[in-house]
Amino acid sequence: MRRPLIVGNWKMNGTCENAKQLLADLLSGLGNDGTREVGVCIPYVLIPAAAEQLADTAIALGAQNVGDHEAGAFTGEVSASMLKEFGCRLAIVGHSERRALYHESNEMVAARYSQSIAHGIQPILCVGETLEQRDDDKTFDVVGEQLSAVLNTSGEESLFSAVIAYEPVWAIGTGVTASVDQAQEVHAFIRNRVAELDKEAAEQVRILYGGSVKPDNAAGLFAMPDIDGGLIGGASLDAGAFLAICGAAQAGE
Repeated sequence: MRRPLIVGNWKMNGTCENAKQLLADLLSGLGNDGTREVGVCIPYVLIPAAAEQLADTAIALGAQNVGDHEAGAFTGEVSASMLKEFGCRLAIVGHSERRALYHESNEMVAARYSQSIAHGIQPILCVGETLEQRDDDKTFDVVGEQLSAVLNTSGEESLFSAVIAYEPVWAIGTGVTASVDQAQEVHAFIRNRVAELDKEAAEQVRILYGGSVKPDNAAGLFAMPDIDGGLIGGASLDAGAFLAICGAAQAGE
């Protein structure tokens, strides 16, 4: 049985003060329940303080991106080894906002994923289609290409140390959510694609849904057989909402 995973993506939000309070509220609300895993991917500058606050707790610390090189003249990048030094256990790679706004290619995402794997950081590989691509019936083509770019570089065995997040671009920050059937359909496609390469990896890899998950739709999504949790955006900035989503994953388990 795959253990549910709920990860908050704070995006470019937070100050030292409110980050400390939010994490304290989450730690208090989560308790010691081990039925699901919880993580937060936060802005780079907040990681050092959060690393101290989350040390030896049930919340895994993560970053929202990771450098695609080991080291060198890459101004503005942060390497996997740097993140590892501060205790990061997770790193988002290929988020739709990085692909769209900063033009990260499938090849660049594959390199970031590879760096995460090499340094023992669990990458959360984001894949997903735009509304135009969905309307053109290209969802499976786009998601398949995004997945293949990574597996061709790092191999399907890397998925034993990774997470996949399906995020329909048309349902991020729009308030629109894919129906549970739409989400399950793509999650099943991803798992079947992996199974063509490695059945055991397909059975073990966790596939998260990342499209406007809220307390009122979380339980229905998490009840689907191939949805193993969520990558949570806006709702992760509200302790009550995020804890309610975590509770839905617990109930689903």
